[in-house]
Amino acid sequence: MCTGSVSGSESESGSNGWSRARSLVLKTVVLVGGALLLKRLNKSTTQWDHTRIVADSLAGEKFSREQASRDPENYFNLRWLSCPAVEMVDGTRVLYFEQAFWRTPQKPFRQRFFMVKPCSKEMKCDVELSTYAIRDAQEYKNFCDRPRDQRPQPEEVVGDIAEHLTTIYLKRCERGKRCLYEGSTPADGFPNTWNGASHCTSELAVLKNSEIHTWDRGYDDDGNQVWGGKGGPYEFKPAPASSFNDPFSSLNFASQFMEKRIEGSFVLQE
Repeated sequence: MCTGSVSGSESESGSNGWSRARSLVLKTVVLVGGALLLKRLNKSTTQWDHTRIVADSLAGEKFSREQASRDPENYFNLRWLSCPAVEMVDGTRVLYFEQAFWRTPQKPFRQRFFMVKPCSKEMKCDVELSTYAIRDAQEYKNFCDRPRDQRPQPEEVVGDIAEHLTTIYLKRCERGKRCLYEGSTPADGFPNTWNGASHCTSELAVLKNSEIHTWDRGYDDDGNQVWGGKGGPYEFKPAPASSFNDPFSSLNFASQFMEKRIEGSFVLQE
């Protein structure tokens, strides 16, 4: 009997066995890999992750140009500019923020510090966004546009955080909504005396691609709205600066007229 070769039936049987074994190994790898991926995706996002996402979304240069083009009677083409100013010892992030008409970015009409941190355990929210006045706002004009060595330094920033103005409590948005985070001040708002107001409220939503919607309103003691938009929030979208440099844009001429029309209004002062 010859023993130097394997018969055809034996070869086929061995081949089938190896194929089954290999298939089993591949299925096991796929199942284990899928389980690990699912575990990673289901891993809860920490409070500091939420804080980082919100702070990063607030930062940058954004404009309300699209909204002003759609409804120039009720919305102005404004520039939103924010950037990191200091990170506190406990991880709280402080950002400098200013707003200006897009044609005159060097002349901001609103300057604030944003303080972004996780909500406390007893609060039913994810991120706490507070605004503070700046002790010497003139020193901070165009803070984000300056080289770092020409800005107030972190220790100065900490010393220049002045009066607390508002706090918005943000929560992750439910599945299916356009936003990532949304929230508002408490229903009774915060003290504000501009233009006959007794208090003000704020709403804010963080959308994908760092788009921000914000709605600030002031009310008197009788509940009448005395300043702020009435049709809905301002919509600030990141955009290339080049798209806002057309000196012959019809929106440019319209905004010049509207800026004069609203001098002394709430948007220039609070």
